[in-house]
Amino acid sequence: MSESPSFWTVDCAQGEPDLFVCMACLEEVFQGKVPINGCPGCGAVSTFEPFSLDAIRDWGTDNLIAKSVECQQTPHLHRPDSQ
Repeated sequence: MSESPSFWTVDCAQGEPDLFVCMACLEEVFQGKVPINGCPGCGAVSTFEPFSLDAIRDWGTDNLIAKSVECQQTPHLHRPDSQ
């Protein structure tokens, strides 16, 4: 796939969970946005649910936790204004 993924922006109130995890594969996470054409990992559509980093640490895989931490440490790479 040569084109960049497109995203829907998700407005999250301050203090509300803003990490959106694909509930089909539990391997993809985005901060404040979700892919328009489905999960880039498994292709599932409409499967993203919001979680806080603490919640993801409670149940997530090591890979998902690492991706979630990266989202929060480098928000310019994962925010809706930078696809």
